[in-house]
Amino acid sequence: MIESNFLADNEKILRSLKRIPVFDPFGAKELRRLLKRSKLHKYARGETIIREGRTGSWVYFLVYGEVSIARQGRVVTTTDRQGELIGEMGAIDGARRSATVVAQKETVCIATDTKQIRRLTGYDRMAYSYILYRVFAEALAERLRETTRELVETRERFSLTRLRPQRLILGLRRLMG
Repeated sequence: MIESNFLADNEKILRSLKRIPVFDPFGAKELRRLLKRSKLHKYARGETIIREGRTGSWVYFLVYGEVSIARQGRVVTTTDRQGELIGEMGAIDGARRSATVVAQKETVCIATDTKQIRRLTGYDRMAYSYILYRVFAEALAERLRETTRELVETRERFSLTRLRPQRLILGLRRLMG
């Protein structure tokens, strides 16, 4: 992994962030506050970004590349969506990481250490917290909607599978008189 210095005055990164939908509601001033406490991490194909079971306070925003997300050694999903938030669950509650995240090709992330909130005071603390937690809330709401959709589809498939033998028996009874 290659790591940059903090990104406080990087206008190019700021313009890139403004093109990512999750950052759209924020003005340049708010995004500069986030960048002031963020670093750019570049990962080669196959490098681990987050390891399941470990603790950590860093969250990552995918700038470009592709990552796989695996639980207990099994890939659950992959994403290449710019702005994808990675690692927020452990950062929010301090629990061990629930998945391993690996770069599938050259990948660049903006990395932010959420522990920095505790070191801030006044308006800076409030602004930084607002940005992070609003992004967290939007990402988690989107994931909850997707999980709910998958649950409904799975339940429908399961109930259809369970009903088929019953329908077959009813059909046979009708044929037999």
